[in-house]
Amino acid sequence: MSARDHTRSDKLFAEASGLMPGGVSSPVRAFSAVGSHPFFVERASGATITDVDGNQYIDLVQSWGALLFGHAHPEIVRAVADAAARGTSFGTPSELEVEMARTVVGMIPNVERVRFVSSGTEAGMSAARLARGATGRTKLLKFTGCYHGHADALLVQAGSGVATLGIPGTPGVTDGATADTITCEYNDLDEVRSVVEPFSDQVAAILVEPVAANMGLVVPNDGYLEGLRAIADEIGALLVFDEVITGFRLAAGGAQERFQVRADIVLLGKIIGGGLPVGAIAGSAELLDQFAPTGPIYQAGTLSGNPVAMAAGLTNLQMIQADPGIYDRVQERARSLVRGLIDAADHAATVPLYAAAIGGLAGFFFSEDEIINYSQAAATSEETYAKFFRGMLERGVYLPPSRFEALFIGDAHTEDHVDHIVHAAADVFATLR
Repeated sequence: MSARDHTRSDKLFAEASGLMPGGVSSPVRAFSAVGSHPFFVERASGATITDVDGNQYIDLVQSWGALLFGHAHPEIVRAVADAAARGTSFGTPSELEVEMARTVVGMIPNVERVRFVSSGTEAGMSAARLARGATGRTKLLKFTGCYHGHADALLVQAGSGVATLGIPGTPGVTDGATADTITCEYNDLDEVRSVVEPFSDQVAAILVEPVAANMGLVVPNDGYLEGLRAIADEIGALLVFDEVITGFRLAAGGAQERFQVRADIVLLGKIIGGGLPVGAIAGSAELLDQFAPTGPIYQAGTLSGNPVAMAAGLTNLQMIQADPGIYDRVQERARSLVRGLIDAADHAATVPLYAAAIGGLAGFFFSEDEIINYSQAAATSEETYAKFFRGMLERGVYLPPSRFEALFIGDAHTEDHVDHIVHAAADVFATLR
């Protein structure tokens, strides 16, 4: 296997490092956790991405889960071009917002209202404010390794990039900003009950990723989400499902449909934008109408409901509605990938591997044991993952540059792609000692 040329990417990264912090616009893109430098993308199509040096990769990141139908899907590209030709930002309502809202309300269970924003972080920040304002309570309960964006109150024991870079919370977030944030280990209902007991009349909301995808992929134990629903009801708190990742990825109705558990507030992002910046907070009319202008809780955004983003997102959701078999296909592809990786690791007999898949999500850890929480995920070897990442990249497979991220499987991935990934993994497993 000949080494790939990264001359232009290395040159661009050197220049970028003198212009942007770490040479990137978002920390995990720097590849520092995997002992490498990022490649710079020239173009992408379907399941593949091509860098400025002409290297092509099978992409298992898919814009961090924003793409269900792959890169540059013709229908979405056409919708974006048509919308942009009519104007890129109005700062006033458009019919596309109404169509998009009608579609979201029709697809997501237990939802009557939706407020559009431009990112998952905005959605999480706004939901925290809404929960506190609606309940008159101050405390938020979240789970170690679950990431709800980088708003101060929620950047406590967060997964994703915070975990990747080993940042304990982050400097710049005051004790006051996080004083009312309570953390528990994911998948442990007994801990939740014991921790909330002294504050049962003060908890405004329990925020959770129904399937944790920012500590690697960690699925909920049987009865876990049902247990959180019961605890929220007992103490009078709201249950918030952060479905920025799982929304429209596990099912057309997200985790509520998949697990048949009702959330009071749902956070949406990534797929809802079809590759453009869109986030959303969704819930009952009683709750959402407490946002201004109908209620006293202020929330605003200049580019919220941007017509180009609405066009991309609406087209994406309409494609989902027109293709009811998509979730069976992506789930089977994800399961096929996981089965192949486990078999390859067993055959190599060099490293232990635990892997899982659900919907269009997959993930693996270099561990002999099942991983059910962040503490266990953090105990896995960063060095082993880094070696595996670099070996796979040289063989044309782009994995998340962090062991704390899930793999994203979309409709553009084929069984041939899976075969290539598994054969590449078998080669790399043989080199891991």
